[in-house]
Amino acid sequence: MENQVIEKTGVGSILQFAPLQSSIDEGFWHRLSSLKLNHWKTEESAVSITGFVAPCSHYRVSNHLNLLSESFPSESSHHSTSIISNSNRNRCAVPGTFFNTNTIEGFRELDRQSLLKEEAKKIWDDIHNGEIEKECALLSRFLLISFADLKKWRFYYSVAVPALVLNPPATLATLKPASEWFSLEEAESVSSACNEWRSSTVTAGVPFFLVTIASNSHARVRHLNEWESCRQESDKILFGFYDPCHLPNHPGWPLRNLLAFLYARWNLETVHFFCYRENRGFADMGLSLVGEALISPQEWKDHDHVPNTVGWELDRGKKITRSVDLAQSMDPTRLAESAADLNLKLMRWRALPSLDLGLLSATRCLLLGAGTLGCQVARTLMAWGVRKITLLDNGKVAMSNPLRQSLYTLEDCLNGGQYKAVAAERSLKSIFPVVDAKGIVMAIPMPGHPVSNQEESSVLDDCRQLQELVNSHDVVFLLTDTRESRWLPTLLCTSANKITVNAALGFESFLVMRHGAGPVSSCEAADTLSSEMGNLSTGDEDKGPRLGCYFCNDVVAPIDSTANRTLDQQCTVTRPGLAPIASALAVELLVGLLHNPLGIYAPAETSSSSESGASDQPLGILPHQIRGSLSQFSQMMLVGHASNSCTACSETVVSEFRKNGMEFILKAINHPTYLEDLTGLTELKRLANSFDVDWDIEDDIDDEDCVEI
Repeated sequence: MENQVIEKTGVGSILQFAPLQSSIDEGFWHRLSSLKLNHWKTEESAVSITGFVAPCSHYRVSNHLNLLSESFPSESSHHSTSIISNSNRNRCAVPGTFFNTNTIEGFRELDRQSLLKEEAKKIWDDIHNGEIEKECALLSRFLLISFADLKKWRFYYSVAVPALVLNPPATLATLKPASEWFSLEEAESVSSACNEWRSSTVTAGVPFFLVTIASNSHARVRHLNEWESCRQESDKILFGFYDPCHLPNHPGWPLRNLLAFLYARWNLETVHFFCYRENRGFADMGLSLVGEALISPQEWKDHDHVPNTVGWELDRGKKITRSVDLAQSMDPTRLAESAADLNLKLMRWRALPSLDLGLLSATRCLLLGAGTLGCQVARTLMAWGVRKITLLDNGKVAMSNPLRQSLYTLEDCLNGGQYKAVAAERSLKSIFPVVDAKGIVMAIPMPGHPVSNQEESSVLDDCRQLQELVNSHDVVFLLTDTRESRWLPTLLCTSANKITVNAALGFESFLVMRHGAGPVSSCEAADTLSSEMGNLSTGDEDKGPRLGCYFCNDVVAPIDSTANRTLDQQCTVTRPGLAPIASALAVELLVGLLHNPLGIYAPAETSSSSESGASDQPLGILPHQIRGSLSQFSQMMLVGHASNSCTACSETVVSEFRKNGMEFILKAINHPTYLEDLTGLTELKRLANSFDVDWDIEDDIDDEDCVEI
């Protein structure tokens, strides 16, 4: 705008306005490119578009006139839909006119003053023919001119919001925060009325309005076209508008045309105006302003005489041409990344200011198992901004899989089926090309599944590869289809002190848990987390009792659970809603853990951990185990400490593994009682039997070793 902001506004001074600033999203230029190439071609006629404005929502930041991809009409039409239909409480739609030239020379030769005058005449006509009372957003018309160099993906543009100039200019009699201008009762009533106006789907996008206050301090917000009746009924009448400006001493640019309208239409020379501003989506009387403007008689001859007009966006007082170079970001992949990040940024703006998007993006996740759980976990990780996902599985996609395993389609089942890991990698990249996904086809060696001498070399190679994968990732999810397949990853994660999240399914029940830190005796293993996760505390072992792992409650070593099973026992027979629930909780548990300053050493919390039942962490409490039942629609949180006799995470087992490496693993695989003898479980059972104790050995969860394939 040609009028500049002054530092202070005194009584009787010329009323000046905060200038408009525009913000054009990358998606707008992408849509322009598509329309230009596929529909408009060499046509240069004016196009009706829609911009979006909103009241100021922060005391330090003004809102802009925003142009988005949806600012354009449909590709088959040059005419925008109704302004009101495009509005909602987060953005008020305003009409605009768009000119795009075919050459840079044509852009430079545009008669900008004439174009501005044409748009001003539309406003002037709408004032006199009554259209403003019907659709007041017409007061905020804007103009955009551009040249799109689609070879270099560079766009040149200028923005204007025509403002009718009062001559002589209006003066300011008073300007105060609304909380000081209104009485306490009036302020509360005005706030309530404005919040109701903003919450209604009918009025939320109406940017100019009346605020009437009766003698009993009761306030109402009404449409401009109710002016004649309101002035007969109310003691106080203010002309309100959504003010995008945050400055405490100046109203925003929409007030300019509102004053011109009030004088030209109703010949008002004294105007009490209300600059409506918000905080966190609700009316803020301390941030909003109330002022009194005095309008001197204007030399407006008649309807045909359009007042002088200003409005081109300025930079340091000068009219400028802006440009944006999108050679890199115009790629659809980059746009997809930007759109995905937007969801997370919106969460951070209001609900989670401490959300660390960089940490999530850099976290390297290893998913062991690419079945129902693995597919859901991968999808949810991507939604949280995790970009590095490795999936390990040696199975193939069967005809029964696509219905429940969301990364696969019928095509993956044909010709014997694609390997799940390979198909999952391809599917993740097709959903979100930016993701760094990798599928690895490999079986996990398991205790209780002996191998022959000829197979030993291959099995040990798999063990070494799995160890390398665990060491090169920050987080490991255990999502495999048997209990024993989780033993070796648990041992490797415990030894390397990696964050480990376990999810297991029964028919109608599930278990989600995070493993505790390993029994490290030095900082050597605790330093294995990547440098990208440096904010996590992993070197402090003095955090109280260690949390247990998946095997800590067992009094037997993991054994072969696949032999001699019927068809229903060989497959995952679960209620269809179970895996998405468990997968979502597993990822949410991880995100909470990543944002806890103690990291892997964070203590277990439950809903009763404190009197208030809530954690002081922004993402809420951080449990150890979550156990749920669909038949009861119930969920509970339990805490289990590490067992000194655990066959996977005890100091005895970890020390033996660190000492003997692959030789130890081979013994555990080939000799079913080796782990029990090593950890003292054999002796414990012998002593128990000597006391005639009837052991009832159960899994952690009903039919839990029948977990998904």
